[in-house]
Amino acid sequence: MTTRNKEANYPDSRSIDEEAVIRRLSLVSIVGNAVLSGFKLFAGIAGNSGAMISDSIHSFSDVLTTLIAWVGVKVSKRAADNAHPYGHERLECVASLFLGIVLLATGVGVGKAGVENILSGKYETLAAPGAVALAAAVISIAGKEAMYWYTRYYAKLINSAAFMADAWHHRSDALSSVGSLIGIGGAMLGFPVMDSAASVAICVFIIKVSYDISKDALVKMLDTSCGEDYEKKLEEYVAGQEDVVKVDKIRSRMFGNKVYIDLEISVDGDKSLREAHDVAERVHHGVERSFSDVKHVMIHVNPAGNVCTLSGKQ
Repeated sequence: MTTRNKEANYPDSRSIDEEAVIRRLSLVSIVGNAVLSGFKLFAGIAGNSGAMISDSIHSFSDVLTTLIAWVGVKVSKRAADNAHPYGHERLECVASLFLGIVLLATGVGVGKAGVENILSGKYETLAAPGAVALAAAVISIAGKEAMYWYTRYYAKLINSAAFMADAWHHRSDALSSVGSLIGIGGAMLGFPVMDSAASVAICVFIIKVSYDISKDALVKMLDTSCGEDYEKKLEEYVAGQEDVVKVDKIRSRMFGNKVYIDLEISVDGDKSLREAHDVAERVHHGVERSFSDVKHVMIHVNPAGNVCTLSGKQ
């Protein structure tokens, strides 16, 4: 049996300074969201748009969630220690889960005022938004979409669940600004209730993203299998390695953004212990090279024709 811990990197990220990427992503997101939030709040107040004020609150929540993502990623990159021998990757999932909760609270708050205005039925008392609110919606869509693609690119490069969640938060803000644009435009054309309806639409977008982020974080915290397709590819790879007679068992589990593998293989029973160990080592190193998200592999070697599993004999 052989075990080994490894901090795996994606091939494209080996030459990347992750610390620099994390700082850059955090700075761009915090500064960009702070500027957009302030501009949209001004435009919402000056332009009498509840939808734009709601959108500004959404953008301001991005500042907080980026700080959460930054803390989560920084902590998850800490090396294993005596108290956490398997590393700290799950703390990034905790950060993502907290981010999802913050988004849920934001979405509910954003939608509340819109629902109250719609249910009141006093649409004639609602003021029509000004052109500054419409311009703010257009600028917000362009800015948030650009931040989405920027953050998504680097989140994939460093394999960060928290920053990928932050990227989708930017996308949700861009979509909510589309709702603002429609609502503000409709209100300016003589349908003032459209502005309140846009606030409710923004609420729905935010809650949907909150659900997706929270679900992904929980899946990665609960030792969920990587799935049949992933395990099939891994089995085909291992079965094709030299001196491996067959693959007896594969179990995979997600640990944050990394993968842990329990693997049983059969080799020729006449091989010496040293020879069987060498086969396991070759398989182990090969899996780590070919499956960059694998952090830990445990290999149990069975003599071909007399297979023993971890739970007993077959």
